[in-house]
Amino acid sequence: MFQMDENYTRVSEFVIVGFLNLQPKYFDLVAWNFFFLYVTTVVGNLLLVVLFALKHSLQKPMYIIMVSLALSDIGFTTVVLPKLIARYWWNGGSLGFHTCLFQKHMIHYFGSLNSLILMTMALDRYLAVCFPLRYSMWMTNTTMTGLTLLCWVVAHIFSGISTVNFTMLSFCGPNQIIHAFCDAISLTALACGDASQTFNTSFTIAMFILNVPLAFIIFSYICIVVSVLRMSGGQGRMKTFSTCATQGCIISIYYIPRFFVYSARFFPNLTMTPDKRIVTTLFYSLFPPLINPFIYCLRTREIKQILARWVRRRTRVTPSKCVQTVTVTK
Repeated sequence: MFQMDENYTRVSEFVIVGFLNLQPKYFDLVAWNFFFLYVTTVVGNLLLVVLFALKHSLQKPMYIIMVSLALSDIGFTTVVLPKLIARYWWNGGSLGFHTCLFQKHMIHYFGSLNSLILMTMALDRYLAVCFPLRYSMWMTNTTMTGLTLLCWVVAHIFSGISTVNFTMLSFCGPNQIIHAFCDAISLTALACGDASQTFNTSFTIAMFILNVPLAFIIFSYICIVVSVLRMSGGQGRMKTFSTCATQGCIISIYYIPRFFVYSARFFPNLTMTPDKRIVTTLFYSLFPPLINPFIYCLRTREIKQILARWVRRRTRVTPSKCVQTVTVTK
């Protein structure tokens, strides 16, 4: 472990630089795009949380894990985007030393949490498809609540180990983070002396929390595909394949670009410029939270029926109010 030398002066703040080659005339446009992305993501995921809280019919294991994913997505975008928006609107890219470490911890925490939640979601689908008769007995609301709470707790352990290691490093010179937020790779590049052990520890933790859930997800989907192929009903088979294909796309977006970002330094032929790294990271970090409410929620029959009833009630109430207003006026 790199030990802090007393001659080193710890920096008091870091500065989020963002895209290196972005011209200042485009700052407002980028800020507005990120603002729209943030509002859409929060509103979409918050809608699911509100529906789950108000509708007793949605309080099932499948929706418990969806709400957990929605809360995680809200948390991640709230940690990342407001500061990035401020950087391009008001040039407010500076972060205090401990604030930067906190942001790094929460970003890696929500990344680990999402990976564990996707694994839990794969477990739920695996039991529902491969063991339909025993599913209701094995996967109760209590069981799913316990699994999701375990995910929220365990994710802190992995990100916490990395954060503690970074508090033992010294930062004595450059403080500009060539990224959209504080993360392990960016902070390692700014550390004084040899920080390879800290980076290797963070990299090992990241690969573990990504690859172990991914291995289980692949295994569960293989079992689901085999089970679906044995189904006699063509309609049920197509419905299951459609759901699995959609979820598989989201999982691919989440895992594959992440692997290249973390492993780029180990592949000499893989060129990852700072701007390419930022774009790739923002893509796999912000695109899934944006579309998750539509993929996992609005495609489900129960939620579509609830929203349809709400729209019908609104359209019936509005004309009646107008008629009443006209009558009183006369």
